[in-house]
Amino acid sequence: MEEIRAIWQHGIKIGIIGGIVLILVALIGMIEVFTQRQVIADTLSMGHALYLAAGLLICYMAAKRTAQAKPLLVISNSIFAGLTTAIFLVLLIILGRNLNLRLMFINASDLLLNNLLTFGVEGNSGLRLLLIAGMTTGLITGFFYLLPQIVRTVILWSLAGLAFAGVLQELIRPILSNNFPEIISEWLLTSDGLTVKGAISIFIFIALATLSWSVKGERIRQGWRNLPKKQKSTWGTVGTIILLAIILIAPWRLGLFMSEVLTIVGLYVLLGLGLNIVVGYAGLLDLGYVAFFAIGAYVTALITSPEIMNLNWNLWSAIPFALFFGILAGVFLGVPVLKMRGDYLAIATMGFGEIIRLLVLSDALRPFLGGSQGIGQIAKPKILGFVFKGPQEIYYLIIAGCMLVIFVSWRLKDSRIGRDWKAMREDEDVAQAMGINLVSNKLLAFGTGAGFAALSGVIFGSKIGSIYPHSFNIMVSINIVCLIIFGGIGSIPGVIVGAAALIGLPELLREFAEYRFLVYGIALVIMMLIRPEGLWPEDIRKRELHGGEPNGATG
Repeated sequence: MEEIRAIWQHGIKIGIIGGIVLILVALIGMIEVFTQRQVIADTLSMGHALYLAAGLLICYMAAKRTAQAKPLLVISNSIFAGLTTAIFLVLLIILGRNLNLRLMFINASDLLLNNLLTFGVEGNSGLRLLLIAGMTTGLITGFFYLLPQIVRTVILWSLAGLAFAGVLQELIRPILSNNFPEIISEWLLTSDGLTVKGAISIFIFIALATLSWSVKGERIRQGWRNLPKKQKSTWGTVGTIILLAIILIAPWRLGLFMSEVLTIVGLYVLLGLGLNIVVGYAGLLDLGYVAFFAIGAYVTALITSPEIMNLNWNLWSAIPFALFFGILAGVFLGVPVLKMRGDYLAIATMGFGEIIRLLVLSDALRPFLGGSQGIGQIAKPKILGFVFKGPQEIYYLIIAGCMLVIFVSWRLKDSRIGRDWKAMREDEDVAQAMGINLVSNKLLAFGTGAGFAALSGVIFGSKIGSIYPHSFNIMVSINIVCLIIFGGIGSIPGVIVGAAALIGLPELLREFAEYRFLVYGIALVIMMLIRPEGLWPEDIRKRELHGGEPNGATG
């Protein structure tokens, strides 16, 4: 009786949830649109990879819920979860055959219902295949969950690496063609997706690397910790030189498209580092951060463009003014919201961001700010006659800005000011009782973050050459907050990782842009459930969330 109850509570219920989720994913068109790109040429599309990954995750969750039970019950739960999910999809297909679902769901096409969901098999045979596939997925996942931890880790990392290689083929292709013999590119890639032998090679390579690290990783870490300080410093210097060399040659080896993607990611790294001061260090949730970005861009445009004020100054002359007005705006925002916390602070700052955007759009200020038509002919930066005009040149300007901001953030983090900010973040009342001046520290946090955002605005304006109010809507602020949460609040490397994941990947997958915010939401929900501290958290936050776990495990 207990086993039947466990199957109902964990296997069937999770299968029902999974079935509903997969139906929604199918009806919003994700499976059909993603099928347009192949992960493995003529074998596995992105749509089917998404479809299978969702099914495997559902069955894995069912198995995990009964991890302490008998192996047979674990497998049974996983099978029932897969079968229940498949039954829901079968019901959707049957319903689609008898009703015109496209009256309500425009993406419920015949291709989706009679081909993609049944793996290309039409009719009742396709329905039977779908049910068998659901049970088989559950069976495989159940056995997989019972494997030793090291085997599961190796397989998961290998599958994840294979999936990333297939999804990011547009990134991998120019790297291979520009830097390696043509035979390697032909071995791994076709014109649309990985080759079968290439996919197998990638899987085996990642599996061997993961297995080696699992066996020898702790020994390597221990050896590094035991190295004399002088040797650590030497190896650190060598590593830094190699990293800088890679960064410097990257745009010329990756081509124009990838250089453009890197510049966009770099701009968001700059913005993320600034907001990380406000949110990550000081704990002040600012949803109007885009306002300072806009101020930096508009000050640059007014000073360097001939269209409004006709000053025609160079870009370097505009930077001090942009930073000054950005910091001034940050302090100006900070004064009225000094006593606000949490959601109230977020709403107030969001309103400030919208006020700036609406002022720029207003007819009253059109003679001074260009209105909806924006401002063009913004000057490009020049050094000794060299003009930073294309993405491959602007890239170096952004790298310089990022390195400057990273250095300042790193120095601030463990300084007295940084410790005051962290105390405020943990508990403002206790921080004030300890003698920390909340007013000056909050204003300093707002001003510092705003200055970094204004610097980003300067580079953005010079990169684009013209600016418009719609470039500074609230979604920019939300994107920056998302990448900080995703990477790890308060972590400098986390900002870089978050920007690469949430900004870089969508830029590489522009044909799926309509699902961008849906993927954002899913990614954030998964992160909050599985790794709430972020991909690369700071040590303090990791200890806060996992301090009670053995060895500070992060899951």
